[in-house]
Amino acid sequence: MPTFPDGAERNTLTEDCRRCPELADSRACISWGNGPLDADLVVVGEAPAEGDPEAEKWRGGNLTGMAYTSRHSGRKIRGVLADAGFGHDDCYYTNAVKCHPPGNRDPTDAELANCRPYLVREVEAVEPTAVVTTGKHATKTVLALDDATLDGFLNSVLDPRRSDALGVPVVPLLHPSYQEVWLSRLDYDHEGYVDAITDAVAGISDT
Repeated sequence: MPTFPDGAERNTLTEDCRRCPELADSRACISWGNGPLDADLVVVGEAPAEGDPEAEKWRGGNLTGMAYTSRHSGRKIRGVLADAGFGHDDCYYTNAVKCHPPGNRDPTDAELANCRPYLVREVEAVEPTAVVTTGKHATKTVLALDDATLDGFLNSVLDPRRSDALGVPVVPLLHPSYQEVWLSRLDYDHEGYVDAITDAVAGISDT
């Protein structure tokens, strides 16, 4: 079982944000980044899900106020990265969009753009070895900082590319919610995927 973050690890950048009125109206709370501010990796998810009020602890970012704290995606990505050698003390978790989109829809381009300055502040504060993006929207918003576009998300998975805007390499991963769907199509089993994550980040560290 991965370690659940302590509330003291939440990196609250503002007490309130209403840049996206629809998100502000639909959220229970803002889901802030969490983890050590000297972490090796900044892990960027897409957006917090609605959350599960019946869960004992892993209730989801919309209810806990901390990114990647859901029973499904939160535990899964934290577990995968821990298996790859990047445990609780090595990762800072955040989202491309900090608020739950109504109906669990995808975040819009405008919402991604509105939240991007928060993400830049987080990466600048942590100064990681790499930024790990999970899923299409998280990868898209990070690449947009360099005016780059995403031409086929699956082709980008585990293919590090430099972000001049952030000053670090970016390593795209599968979104944990769809991990099992796509692993076999990328010719990975779980163990092979974990090893590939280790190798991709190690390759960055060695350069």
